[in-house]
Amino acid sequence: MRMITKIARQKNNPERYNIYLNEEYAFPVDEAILIQFGLTKGKVLDEFEIQEIAYEDEIRKAFNKGLNFLSYQMRSEHEVKKKLLASEFGEAVVLEAIQKLKSYGFINDENYSKALLDTKKATMKKGPRAIRQDLIKKGIDKGLQDEVLATYSSEEQVILAIQLAEKIVRAEKKKTPAQIKAKIQDFLLRKGYAFSIVEEVLSQVDIEQDEDNWQQLLDVQGEKIWKKYASKYTGYELKMKIKQVLYQKGFPIEVIDRFIEEKENEE
Repeated sequence: MRMITKIARQKNNPERYNIYLNEEYAFPVDEAILIQFGLTKGKVLDEFEIQEIAYEDEIRKAFNKGLNFLSYQMRSEHEVKKKLLASEFGEAVVLEAIQKLKSYGFINDENYSKALLDTKKATMKKGPRAIRQDLIKKGIDKGLQDEVLATYSSEEQVILAIQLAEKIVRAEKKKTPAQIKAKIQDFLLRKGYAFSIVEEVLSQVDIEQDEDNWQQLLDVQGEKIWKKYASKYTGYELKMKIKQVLYQKGFPIEVIDRFIEEKENEE
């Protein structure tokens, strides 16, 4: 049995105190632990109580570490646990600290998941599949993933995906409709949208070209293709090769034929 003979506030950390037993320094404690155990000068402690105080103080340190980690931005339970374990707290201590953080509402995976969904939609216009991958990385339970993603309606997905598609259309004016369509499809799938959503978007986005635009496209793509193959082929073979390549890029047959005829007349 030992008696508390002195309690001194730490200079560099005013929320922590040094405890002296029988005139000798024994251990430090957080102010919350000081209050929790009623530590006052003259209080007698046995070895079991000292160990219990030390354990609770370790939990408090982990709690404070987690609270500081959470002060910068919202975090999932998995992220906080990973951070505390990396700080070399024991697993039992970490679990106790996390329970305290959850009881005070500092950790709430449901709120976190909803916030992540809203953020990914607003800033990156991600589809459900991509957002699910983000939730998986954050250690969110599959049931909660399903529950949160169920709030992401098909109508909202189409609206956001159309915005992405229209941006591609504006940026790719030197591409044929077929090329633009392929790019939109690939981009939206990588963004995490289902194929059914992509098809709906493609049916609503206007990517058709008028006569003048076809000519502009040929001035860019057609000329490059002609120069590339004119050095390898001649006559009928050149004509068929140019027709094949331009058709694969989405140019209409009548536009291709007119282009080839013009090039032959030039020569």
